Amino acid sequence: MAQPDTKKFFENLSGAGKSIAVLTSGGDAQGMNAAVRAVVRMGIYVGAKVYFIHEGYQGMVDGGDNIEEASWESVSSMLQVGGTVIGSARCKEFRCHEGRLKAAHHLVQRGITNLCVIGGDGSLTGANLFREEWSGLLEELIQQGTIDEEAAQTHSELHIVGMVGSIDNDFCGTDMTIGTDSALHRIIEVVDAIMTTAQSHQRTFVLEVMGRHCGYLALVSALACGADWVLIPEMPPGDGWEDQMCQKLSENRADKKRLNIIIVAEGAIDSYNKPITTDYIKDLVVKCLGFDTRVTILGHVQRGGTPSAFDRILASRMGVEAVLALLEASPTTPACVVSLCGNQAVRLPLMECVQMTQEVQKAMDEKKFEEAVRLRGRSFENNLNTYKLLSYRKADSELPNSTFNVAVLNVGAPAAGMNAAVRSAVRVGITEGHKMFAVNDGFEGFYKGQIKEIKWGDVGGWTGQGGSILGTKRTLPAKHTEKIAEQMRIHNINALLVIGGFETCDRIKQSASGTKRRVFIIETMGGYCGYLASVGGLAAGADAVYIYEEPFDIRDLQSNVEHLTEKMKTSIQRGLVLRNENCNENFTTDFIYQLYSEEGRGVFDCRKNVLGHMQQGGAPSPFDRNFGTKIAAKAIQWISRKLKESYKEGKVFTNSEDTACLLGMRRRAMVFQPVVQLRDETDFVHRIPKEQWWLKLRPLMKILAKYKTSYDVSDSGQLEHVTRIRPKESDTSAI
Repeated sequence: MAQPDTKKFFENLSGAGKSIAVLTSGGDAQGMNAAVRAVVRMGIYVGAKVYFIHEGYQGMVDGGDNIEEASWESVSSMLQVGGTVIGSARCKEFRCHEGRLKAAHHLVQRGITNLCVIGGDGSLTGANLFREEWSGLLEELIQQGTIDEEAAQTHSELHIVGMVGSIDNDFCGTDMTIGTDSALHRIIEVVDAIMTTAQSHQRTFVLEVMGRHCGYLALVSALACGADWVLIPEMPPGDGWEDQMCQKLSENRADKKRLNIIIVAEGAIDSYNKPITTDYIKDLVVKCLGFDTRVTILGHVQRGGTPSAFDRILASRMGVEAVLALLEASPTTPACVVSLCGNQAVRLPLMECVQMTQEVQKAMDEKKFEEAVRLRGRSFENNLNTYKLLSYRKADSELPNSTFNVAVLNVGAPAAGMNAAVRSAVRVGITEGHKMFAVNDGFEGFYKGQIKEIKWGDVGGWTGQGGSILGTKRTLPAKHTEKIAEQMRIHNINALLVIGGFETCDRIKQSASGTKRRVFIIETMGGYCGYLASVGGLAAGADAVYIYEEPFDIRDLQSNVEHLTEKMKTSIQRGLVLRNENCNENFTTDFIYQLYSEEGRGVFDCRKNVLGHMQQGGAPSPFDRNFGTKIAAKAIQWISRKLKESYKEGKVFTNSEDTACLLGMRRRAMVFQPVVQLRDETDFVHRIPKEQWWLKLRPLMKILAKYKTSYDVSDSGQLEHVTRIRPKESDTSAI
């Protein structure tokens, strides 16, 4: 019997007759412009009127030119701009009743009853209060004679959706806030630069990073750069921490490490709630160790610069989801906030998230720091647990008694973040008591016997290195299984951690802008997998992206050219077309370039660029470093459990399916999936999964490029609740 089709498409949702206003409030964050752009274009796409509110709540209170109708072209070329182009301000007037009364009047004047607020917890709390007072405010306006009964009736409901724009990542209910990843990029760029000068002079650097009362930026940047010590508000050091820190710095120098990095969150405190300053730490290191020590306070550099690809995609997805939430809102729907959980966009009640965020501070004030960490959410907690695992090198006498040997190797193409994963695997493995081995040059090195024991200090400084230090080859193991088995017997290897895959890479950097009307044709890597092209296209605001998974013909190409030509006749200055390297053997990059050049003659000119191996090069992003570190730690802990479960009478038995697994993210969780199960889910000819989750993002790119398309919103629309229960430790726990 055929299953009923449960898919829901947004074409059934109409914005006709509705007005949506978007504002940014509080501190600025990279990616806010991408969110504004997505709200404007999605709103116009569904037939609604969309308004900018300039200068945040101040603009709403002042009215006039601060509330301006937006057009499709008015958000062109803002995707790659940092900060917020519509302005943000902290508004005292909106905090009082009189200010909110003025704001309500200005919204009613323009028929606005849907508000999209991008800001922190204070901004979102203000929006919720505004909504709760809305009917009372309209009553007052009627009594003043400012509006009539009919206007009040027409605008009787105010719907609010929030998106969290904050570099601090201090809002409960979402794994990441808009701007956090870009701020991490700024921090890591500075740390990488400082490391070169620190190594030259054997210096210690103390870095202060932002975050107010949240230590996320400090914690993740410490993980991403392999810092010697980190101080965050959620984990105040106990008595005697100064001596412990100095001892660790001294031990690292004794291990021939030429530099020390200490990262301090601006809200760092000790166990007595006394602030810990960078100057205090500097004086301490100089006094106790005599090391040449310098202080760097990053300050507002962290807020600046171009938003990362991650923030552009996150903000674009959230902006589209926010408009859908406004279209589906009813009088009984609570104000919601759009959040990220794993790789899913979810809606949560705004005030549940705000209340939990406030509970974190309350727990910290009461010195309930474990409770504060739990309330921060699974992402923060897992980062902290991983840091604890990697930060302290136990003495041999403290290590668990393990007789297992575990080998680590890289396979396939080199990918940024591999070295961070190897470092994490080696150190967690040693902490678990195993003897760790490194295999050079993948399976080719394995069968040739290029295997050696690797120690804690051998992987120092690997986190920020690009490529694969162990070396990697594309050689497959099938022809050499007997020789590999022999090497495993010789070295008594009980478990293997294989880092690599078909063709994986998380880096794409391409900006296309100019004063002339110009279209850029870009070829990306990825084999037959269109992930890089599609997600890169969403991040860069592409007009078309050609991939293998979505077949196209000459009619589609002609339609795309005509669509782009019409757009370029308006005020839009640039176009961007991406092509995956294996999307079609006949429609090559040269063919597409020549087609667009000919058909666009007189309207725009074309340039082409084949990105090639630059996508695999360079230092890994903060995301890749952090993800590689956490996923490898999780893999080694899983290996340890499986080895103990499989150990009988002095031997390791691995007959069951679940002793060879692939670790990866599925929707909202990290899942260990037996490799044999992947057989039915994989297209081995083209080396890609048969089902790709990111294909659901492609319609977003088309909508934001003004194409009429169908968009499956089956996963949207359900208002969920903030979970407060600690998840049980399992193989499906999230990273």
